[in-house]
Amino acid sequence: MIKIIPAIDIIEGKCVRLVHGDFSRKKMYNEDPLEAARQFEDAGIQKLHLVDLDGARTGRIVNHRILEKIAGQTALEIDFGGGIQSDEDVRIAFESGVSQVTGGSVAVKNRPLFERWLQHYGPEKIILGLDGKDRKIAIDGWQTRTEISLLDFLEENIEKGIAYAICTDIAKDGALEGPSFELYADIRDQFPELKLIASGGVTSIEDLEKLEEGGLYGAIIGKALYEGTIKLNDLKPFLC
Repeated sequence: MIKIIPAIDIIEGKCVRLVHGDFSRKKMYNEDPLEAARQFEDAGIQKLHLVDLDGARTGRIVNHRILEKIAGQTALEIDFGGGIQSDEDVRIAFESGVSQVTGGSVAVKNRPLFERWLQHYGPEKIILGLDGKDRKIAIDGWQTRTEISLLDFLEENIEKGIAYAICTDIAKDGALEGPSFELYADIRDQFPELKLIASGGVTSIEDLEKLEEGGLYGAIIGKALYEGTIKLNDLKPFLC
């Protein structure tokens, strides 16, 4: 059964969504991220993808107080990303109550540091964040595009021990146009043991069914829940 993972993206302490990763195209959905998290938990959700977008832009954790509040007042298993660039950031995240930390930009910009986290905390605790467009890696809150092949970079990190990866196609994120099924199929074919989590574009229950058929470990859902194209009650068959 595919894991359903709602997303909460935080800017200035509020729950927002971006379109194609563009910070100028943000929409605020809830003043209180804790309220949103509780709604997910009440619906039977067990996992949460929490992103500090302020942190992603500044290169350090900014909204860890909100993280502490959600971790302390819900039983959700939280994976946390955004601005994690140092040992101190990782320490703060785990001490604030997260289950897993997602490293994206740091895995590109400081590969020895990311590998050290993987060795120290173990592959069950560290997720590789693969953000890209046209199968090239993007970093710094998606503001910087590189020429690094997404598949080559993934292979390099699997060889180092990565077991989980969140793959986000920026062109799909926040657009409600469906996930990158072809990309995910290629990743699954090449790395069948990887616990692959789809992110970006999930719009309908049919999308989730197709991702499950494709053997994905999990699917992150953001705008579809906030805009109502997927309702929490619709997810009950996936939460057994």
